[in-house]
Amino acid sequence: MQKLPDKLCQKYTQILLDRNLSKPDQYFCTKWLKYYWDFCHKYHHSPFASSSLPLFLDKLQEKKQSVQQQNQAKFAIGLFYGMNTPTPSYQNIIPDKTHSFQIHDITERDYSDPMVEANIKAAEKNAAHISTYDSSTQQSEPVSVQQSPPESKEYSWAGRSWLSVYKQLENEIRLRHYSPKTLKAYRSWTRQFQGYTKSKDFQNLCQQDVVDFLTWLAVERKVSASSQNQAFNALLFLFKQVLKKEFGEIKGVKRAKRKPYIPVVLSRDEIDLILDHLDEPINLIVKLLYGCGLRISEAVNLRIHNFNFDTGVLTIHDGKGKKDRTVPLPQSIVPELKEQLQKTTKLYEADLKENFAGVFLPDQLDKKYKNAAKEYIWQWFFPASTLTLVKGANEYRRYHIHDTVVQKAIKKAVNSAHIMKRASAHTFRHSFASHLLQENYDIRTIQELLGHSDIRTTMKYTHTLQSRTIKQAKSPLDFASENDLSE
Repeated sequence: MQKLPDKLCQKYTQILLDRNLSKPDQYFCTKWLKYYWDFCHKYHHSPFASSSLPLFLDKLQEKKQSVQQQNQAKFAIGLFYGMNTPTPSYQNIIPDKTHSFQIHDITERDYSDPMVEANIKAAEKNAAHISTYDSSTQQSEPVSVQQSPPESKEYSWAGRSWLSVYKQLENEIRLRHYSPKTLKAYRSWTRQFQGYTKSKDFQNLCQQDVVDFLTWLAVERKVSASSQNQAFNALLFLFKQVLKKEFGEIKGVKRAKRKPYIPVVLSRDEIDLILDHLDEPINLIVKLLYGCGLRISEAVNLRIHNFNFDTGVLTIHDGKGKKDRTVPLPQSIVPELKEQLQKTTKLYEADLKENFAGVFLPDQLDKKYKNAAKEYIWQWFFPASTLTLVKGANEYRRYHIHDTVVQKAIKKAVNSAHIMKRASAHTFRHSFASHLLQENYDIRTIQELLGHSDIRTTMKYTHTLQSRTIKQAKSPLDFASENDLSE
């Protein structure tokens, strides 16, 4: 991690003391400033420019930092911006206890502060004056952002124009209704590409930059072939849809070595053992993962209208690649599904009495159908236990159970059951396909049930089966034991 200059650190500590912040508060403010300083140097942004703050907060969001933590970081960095004014706005203020935050009440902390907001607005004007402070004087002397200066002026202002690139990237992805995970992945690769090119003016980016970056990923970072391909797709989208540049044919890229992949498959006994260690409704979700071959994102996003108990069919809308498909409902769990539906219905009726705003809907559907969010058929089949406050709108909506809750419960159950395999939520989908193959289901049928676009993706499950030919593959050790038995 890039170290904060000593003089800057001393000056910032004095600001925190002037604000009458407690020791824990000082620790968190200093921690966020260190992260921000390291982020700016890593991706070649000016730490003194307020245009770097949205990029840093965006990075925190990618790292799944809470909104409160993001506001906490903004508060800390806003205090830092106040150091770079000729007459710092942190001086001559009355210490305000209401701006003290503790880790214990982080969920309730209001970080709004007029002084901090003023610092952020002023930072853009003062960013050209890159400085550190001498502890004995209020005067500042211009120095580089780094203690050993690179290209001072160019470096300190690098990255400012990239803010528009990220905004346009998000707009183009949302315009095509790509999933939030795609946005997160493409944004992450764009940021790494920006860091690799040292925030080069995006208008001057060329094909060779892409070649060098992809080669660096394979040679220096040693990423997997799938990660390198994802980076390629992200940059292809960046050039064609955001920068509006011809990508051309990429040659001379060192390719990451693709390793053969054989999915982990659980036996039926192992699945039953894991289910015994799961509570409701997680155990029912896992039964759908295995019984219908669902992805975890598809399972937690199920709504009431996806189930047709009369025909025994489950319809998956907006699966991977925005594809729809139908799968048969396991008849053995229909009573459990109907019981879960009753619980969801009771929760829905209770929410209506509380005048909640409804559930979250896809693709701004609530703007097209204003009452859809409160309609029964759009309610989540596996709703979250608490309502979510929508800031700005000042209303409460219901979200579905989060996939991380399911993943953590599965991991705990696998450990408790002493399963000797690397099992995760996706392992149940692998087991679904493999067990169908064992029962001689046609590979094309399995492809449709899984929602695969390419049959080659489905063919990987053939490697999970034992040979059924007359000469079944065996270990030579077993040859000796069989000969001994025959004698």
